[in-house]
Amino acid sequence: TASVGPATASGPVHIKNPHLDSMEENVLYHLDLGKKTHNLPAMFGDIKLVCVGSSPNRMRAFAQFMHKQLGLVARDLQNICQPRGAAAETGQWHGMGTPSISIMLQEELIKLLHHAKCRDVTIIRISTSGGLGIEAGSVVITDMAVDNSFQPRFELVVLGDMVVRSTELDKDLVGELPACSKEIPDLPTLVGHTMCTYDFYKGQGRLDRALCSFSSEKKLEYLKRAYDASMRNIETESSVFAALCGLCGLKGEFSRGRFHVLPAPPRSPASPLA
Repeated sequence: TASVGPATASGPVHIKNPHLDSMEENVLYHLDLGKKTHNLPAMFGDIKLVCVGSSPNRMRAFAQFMHKQLGLVARDLQNICQPRGAAAETGQWHGMGTPSISIMLQEELIKLLHHAKCRDVTIIRISTSGGLGIEAGSVVITDMAVDNSFQPRFELVVLGDMVVRSTELDKDLVGELPACSKEIPDLPTLVGHTMCTYDFYKGQGRLDRALCSFSSEKKLEYLKRAYDASMRNIETESSVFAALCGLCGLKGEFSRGRFHVLPAPPRSPASPLA
C-alpha cells in the first residue's frame, strides 16, 4: 500500500506523467480538443477558476447565470464537447460517480489546464447531495472528503497494488467561501465533512433499491454515527475530486445541497438527531 499526498495548490498545474510531454499530439477526446490541432494557451491560458457539476443542463444554466452576473455581452453559449461531456468557458459537467468524474478530470480537464499553461487554478464542484441532519436546501461547504469508514482517503488499485491518496482540501478556500454566502439572503450555509460512497444506494443506506440486506434501524444507526463524526452530506464524487486536485496542484472545493437523506427533525441542542 502506498500513500500519496497533495501537491502545493498554487503555481502551474502539475501533471505527474513523464510520458505526456514527449507526445507530439494529445487528443482530449471528450472535449473535442487537441494539443496539436488547437492553440490551447491562447484559448484557455487565462483561466483561474473552473466550476464543474454532474448535469449538462445544470452547468449550462450556471454558465448562463454567470454570464449575466459578470455583465458580459449576451450571446448563445456553445457546448465545445463531444456528447459524453459538456463545457463552456464557465464550467464543465462530469456525470455521476467516481469513475465518471475521474475520466473528466484526469483524461480531459487537468490535461487541458496543463497544456494551456494555466497557473493558480481553483476548481469548485457544485451539485446536489444527500444531507445529514440539516435543513433541506442547505449548502454544505466541504472541509474534508471521507470514505464510508469516515477516513480522509481515496483508495485505488493500480497494476494490482493498492494506492491510498490523501483527500485534503485547500483550507484557505474553505475559510473564504462561507463569507460569500452572507451576501445571499435565505441561503442556509454550513461547513462540514462530505462522505463519498462508491454505491449510490448502499453508501447512503437507502431502502428503495433492488437488493437490501439491512434494516431501517441499522440504517439510522449508521447515519447517526456519520453525523456524530461531523458528516453533513453524502455523495459519490468528492474523494477522487479532492485527491486529483491535490496531486495536481489545484485548489479544490465542494459546494452542494438541496435534499436530505437524514432529515433535521425538531431537536434539543444536546441531542442533534434524536
